[in-house]
Amino acid sequence: MLKGLLDDLRERMCCPSCRKSLVWLVDEVRCENCGQTFPIFEGVPILVSRENSVFDASSIVKASGTLTKKRGLRRLVPSISLNASASRCYSHLRQLLVVLGPTSCVLVVGGGEGGVSSKALEDESIEIIVSDIAIAPTTHICLDAHAIPFIDGSFDAIVAQAVLEHVVDPAQCVREFHRVLRPGGLVYAETPFMQQVHMGAYDFTRFTLLGHRRLFRQFEEVESGVSVGAGSALAWSLVYFLTSFSWNTASRRILNVGARFAFFWFKYFDLVIRSRVAANDAAAGVYFLGRRAESMLSDRELLKEYKGAI
Repeated sequence: MLKGLLDDLRERMCCPSCRKSLVWLVDEVRCENCGQTFPIFEGVPILVSRENSVFDASSIVKASGTLTKKRGLRRLVPSISLNASASRCYSHLRQLLVVLGPTSCVLVVGGGEGGVSSKALEDESIEIIVSDIAIAPTTHICLDAHAIPFIDGSFDAIVAQAVLEHVVDPAQCVREFHRVLRPGGLVYAETPFMQQVHMGAYDFTRFTLLGHRRLFRQFEEVESGVSVGAGSALAWSLVYFLTSFSWNTASRRILNVGARFAFFWFKYFDLVIRSRVAANDAAAGVYFLGRRAESMLSDRELLKEYKGAI
């Protein structure tokens, strides 16, 4: 019923509203304490609180039907972003997880469309639970990162790639990451800095490299830096500059596709400038790899960690 991997995690799962135990039925899940029920759609439990989330089960099911179609159309158009750090960072994360013990459990937040993380972390000692707010073929569980439906200390690592810009309260989500990680657990996140609006209404926040570090101030840094560089940021700006001249949906799509074909090659400059200090101040996106800590980085200590050129 739960796509395999979640079967062993049922005892760690809890109600997203009150964090109490759940009862698993044929086509729904019920909280033993507050009585709230959560549907199971196509084998995927939708553990999202109706009280504390901007999403509900009906909107999740509706959105899920459009993912495969959109993903197929995007493959026909060149990407204007180049992530020059992800493969190396995931390899580093995998090495750290292998050292932790014979078996590690990783929660991927916002990975329902099949990001790089699942394949890059593949190892016989690593179990990966893929979650999202919509259902795709790779999704194991639907959840809202503001209230992760797992008890404290459930995971060895959390991955959130291009997620925190799409949540209304990134700090609350990071607090949840900290809560559901075991002592010494790892977190890896990539978040935009110089990048235009995407996903429409569900796009809220941007972070500088230092601002991103502050967001994870309850974590000890392993490494951080530029994930997507200034060349990609320039390509994004040019594409959105041209689409600003559109007058309706059809013209916007035509201008968007044409601009992507015209400017996608700017992203390759990132291979040249990604290691320059000044690139930290002009990045399209930044990343953080850290370890769960019991103490919090102070703002005075934070300022000393600025890595830019200004």
